[in-house]
Amino acid sequence: MIKMPKTILGKLSLGLNEFFLIVVITSVILVEVFNKLSFDDRWWDVAAAIVFPSSITAFFTGLVAIRKNKDRSGLVYLSILISICVILFIIFHSLFIND
Repeated sequence: MIKMPKTILGKLSLGLNEFFLIVVITSVILVEVFNKLSFDDRWWDVAAAIVFPSSITAFFTGLVAIRKNKDRSGLVYLSILISICVILFIIFHSLFIND
């Protein structure tokens, strides 16, 4: 069984990435499934400007929770893994994709 984080920073890291995933999944469903919104609209720029930094912040708070506070929860490691994927997406998107 996966243990919940014990430290405040571990819980914050997990919460920030939960927020990121909820917003992104909801956005994809609204755009692709229900055709209510479009990724070309201004709302996506605002949403991305909020959720991507939250995932990057989750990366650093997760690292501090592990290194300094010795939080060894599997969910903190998962949060860091998700954040690494987001950081790599941002880097590769800016390097290789021309909008």
